[in-house]
Amino acid sequence: MLRADTRDPAAGPRMLLALLAIVLLWPGIQLAELDLGVLVQPDSAQSMGSFLKDFWPPARDAEFLALLLDATLQTLAIATAGMALALLLAVPASLLASRALSLSAAARHGRPSLPGQYLRWPVRGVLIFLRSVPEIVWALLFVRAVGLGPTAGVLAIAITYAGMLGKVYAEIFESVDQRPAHALLQSGSGRLAAFAYGILPNAASELTSYTVYRWECAIRASVVMGFVGAGGLGQQIDLSMRMFAGAEVASMLLIFLVLVLLADQLSRLLRGRFT
Repeated sequence: MLRADTRDPAAGPRMLLALLAIVLLWPGIQLAELDLGVLVQPDSAQSMGSFLKDFWPPARDAEFLALLLDATLQTLAIATAGMALALLLAVPASLLASRALSLSAAARHGRPSLPGQYLRWPVRGVLIFLRSVPEIVWALLFVRAVGLGPTAGVLAIAITYAGMLGKVYAEIFESVDQRPAHALLQSGSGRLAAFAYGILPNAASELTSYTVYRWECAIRASVVMGFVGAGGLGQQIDLSMRMFAGAEVASMLLIFLVLVLLADQLSRLLRGRFT
């Protein structure tokens, strides 16, 4: 038996926190109607097994591979074009939403000015609205507006990711050391120069890492949006699943895995150059 002086003094609070988490989690499980038992029911297991057994070997005939290459390139194009448009909106919005380049903060040691707040809060509100609507919902709206095809996916990613990038960029600008930028502002430098020489060098690594991560997320999102007619790999996966072509689905999942791995390696390479 452990002596009193050898027991973990934090064991009691940890146990209480664990019990509290269970108490709070249980109603959520009930509301979600989570039933893991359905996975082991004979009918469900048989259906999944009959579908998964067709995954091997993956489809590799020349006609399908040509179609797969076209869908893959379209998925990359949707994600990249959507991110480019998102950056055009997110970068200026993040500079307006952040206090990093505030003249009042530089001059008054952090006390915000009312004109700056009147400008920042509406911009932050717009960013909240843009990211609060999932990209799949934007895709459904744009499919109605512009029709089926990759254009709807590009616009959906641009709108949603502009809100995400703008919010995180603003927080990154505020989290780095503000003294170089404030010194430049107090010496009469312009805000763009203060940003380029006082904020950006310290934030470049984190900005690059998050941007590449969001590009990876955009690739995944473009696949999901393909199920609602936004083109790319997702649309082809949807068609193959409707035809119970498990071998084709397996090939597309492997390609999707390769895309995510390449995005991860690109993120590491870029982070290494900025650190």
